[in-house]
Amino acid sequence: MLNTSYTEEFIKNLYNHLDIITPDQLGIAKISLKLNIYIFYWDDKSQALFYREDAYIILNNQLTHQQLWQDFCHELGHVLLHTGNQQRMYPLFREYQEYKANNFMYHACVPSFMLDELEPGDLTVENVQRLFNVEYDLAFKRLEQYRSKKLLMLNWNREKDNFIL
Repeated sequence: MLNTSYTEEFIKNLYNHLDIITPDQLGIAKISLKLNIYIFYWDDKSQALFYREDAYIILNNQLTHQQLWQDFCHELGHVLLHTGNQQRMYPLFREYQEYKANNFMYHACVPSFMLDELEPGDLTVENVQRLFNVEYDLAFKRLEQYRSKKLLMLNWNREKDNFIL
């Protein structure tokens, strides 16, 4: 039975490997230090890049703490999942990488395995926003994703159980 997506499983394994199991352990400094990713701040758009064997994430220093965390997770997706220089890619492939990095960001900011540990009554936008240090819109969308998947899995399992050969 399929319970988790590839991205959910990847992030769970990554965070477990980094000894990150609760929302209060999530953070730019801890993750970047354990993954040997150099972090810099500047006044321009956040981005990730590689130089020789090293990975760098450069974050916009004008962002709020929540926006920094979200941008970091987006750029982390590029570091962990992608290769190549986006400036030299076909536009559709660059768009695909951005889609993948955004999907990664939602799951890295608010991991499903951590949401699974919350009581159903604690699965509110405001609580997720506070616990995971994300903006309201991200918390809202992430909870929508999480609930939709749970409902889909519940319906799929119910249909599978009622299937008769």
